[in-house]
Amino acid sequence: MPLDVIVVMDPIGSIKIAKDTTFAMLLEAQRRGHRLHYVLPGGLSLRDGKAIAQAAPLTVKDDKAGWFTLGEAADLPFGPGQVVLMRKDPPFDDQFLYDTHILSVAQTAGALVVNDPQGLRDYNEKLAALLFPQCCPPTLVSRDPAALKAFVAEHGEAVLKPLDGMGGRSIFRARAGDSNLNVILETLVGDGNLTLAQRFIPGITDGDKRVLLVDGVPVDYVLARIPQGDEFRGNLAAGGRGEGRPISARDRWIAEQVAPEMKRRGMLFVGLDVIGDYLTEVNVTSPTCVRELDAQFGLNIAGMLFDAIESRIANG
Repeated sequence: MPLDVIVVMDPIGSIKIAKDTTFAMLLEAQRRGHRLHYVLPGGLSLRDGKAIAQAAPLTVKDDKAGWFTLGEAADLPFGPGQVVLMRKDPPFDDQFLYDTHILSVAQTAGALVVNDPQGLRDYNEKLAALLFPQCCPPTLVSRDPAALKAFVAEHGEAVLKPLDGMGGRSIFRARAGDSNLNVILETLVGDGNLTLAQRFIPGITDGDKRVLLVDGVPVDYVLARIPQGDEFRGNLAAGGRGEGRPISARDRWIAEQVAPEMKRRGMLFVGLDVIGDYLTEVNVTSPTCVRELDAQFGLNIAGMLFDAIESRIANG
């Protein structure tokens, strides 16, 4: 049965289709005969308690010279037979939060929202990893510069980062006795911002691995994002090189620790970040790396996702 697939994303005209995971999802949905709808930026609203999207019919094609066509926008009430792909990139700001509340109303009306809006609100991508302490390196989350400084001294070397960053932005590597450590902490903590300190993992030289979970099932290949030159950040946005490889036994073990809770909470598409033997992030807002893995290994990860979506719709 054809479904209405409604996508909430950043402006579609600005994406790089060779690397855009949302675009892979749209191509797969269209291939299966589902109807696509593109929500205009800022296009979610509530009217008399009903969730509505200002949306335009969308067609896509895998052609960098022109990858989408939009029809005329109109109000589209949410209800049964709809799948909402919530794919806005972080940061998780107030407006993102309000959109998840609207999507909770859409969910109550019968739409399937991927990922579950309550889960999007509950799972900060840095803090969510700490729900699985057996998988994580030594970590401190604090507003206290003295405590954070002591953590760095205890472990000799640590990575410090804000809780709302993405793409490797505002991440610092600090050593005990570093003359810049006070300035780093002033920058991150500021007037009382929670800051995460994590023991530095030398395994970053082998890549910051992205492990994808599709409805609780790990994909058999991971994308290792390898730092280049003197850079310690592996993020592709920070210049890292993406290299696909088969999932290791340790990576699969980590995935198996996290997967049951993600599946229980309706988080159908999740990206785990693993450095060395340790889980560092649980990405639920807009995980990426599908296009790269599909291209390197002949996969169809979006097909796995839509198998799960269609199964959930069919089984109520």
